[in-house]
Amino acid sequence: MSQKPFQFKEFTVQQDKCAMKIGTDGVLLGAWCEVNNAESILDIGTGTGLIALMLAQRSDAELIDAIEIEPEAYEQAVENFENSPWGDRLFCYHASVQEFAEEMDEKYDLIVSNPPYFQRDEQIEGKRQMARQSVSLGYVDLILATSKLLSQSGHASFIIPFAKEGEFLKIAREQGLFSSRITRVKGTATASTKRSLITLSFAEMKTQTEELILEKERHQYTDAYKEMVQDFYLNL
Repeated sequence: MSQKPFQFKEFTVQQDKCAMKIGTDGVLLGAWCEVNNAESILDIGTGTGLIALMLAQRSDAELIDAIEIEPEAYEQAVENFENSPWGDRLFCYHASVQEFAEEMDEKYDLIVSNPPYFQRDEQIEGKRQMARQSVSLGYVDLILATSKLLSQSGHASFIIPFAKEGEFLKIAREQGLFSSRITRVKGTATASTKRSLITLSFAEMKTQTEELILEKERHQYTDAYKEMVQDFYLNL
């Protein structure tokens, strides 16, 4: 995948040091999650810093923190934050989510994460796969940290493989977090569902469910997808 900077409408993301490059998943989560006048935001496993940057553009939150454990990705996120229009509101911590949750007393109104795909028992090879696996950030650790760091009236949003949705929601329920909104994502109308966008909160309520289709045909994007990401992509 290209090492070139990724130019969005209001900011640029350098990605040459990161194993995981800019992808549709991160953009989807950054555009989909509800900001709801959040005053404090946390991006867990920020990578390039993409989602935190998108939320800085979308919100007036005074505090936007991010966590990244991989050293080169951490350095890249810091660089991207400092070179953005919102450098005074963005801060990245070089830590694991477990360490951060243990040491941080801050509560956040909005927590977001595009977590690794693979579980501990699945084969991983190479740096890019290491960035995607969950030895250092499994769903249990992610949900435990979220339940500790989320404000009582706040919400947390994630994008995960659709196949892991049931497992993820079960872990969340065990920690007192319940789904309020789920959008299931398909590449085309006839394709299988690939991703689940999930919002959790401490309040039990009826889950609002939706479907999002990205393309009518190859490179012909649906109106719903274009409307969602139009404030970010230069060319759509």
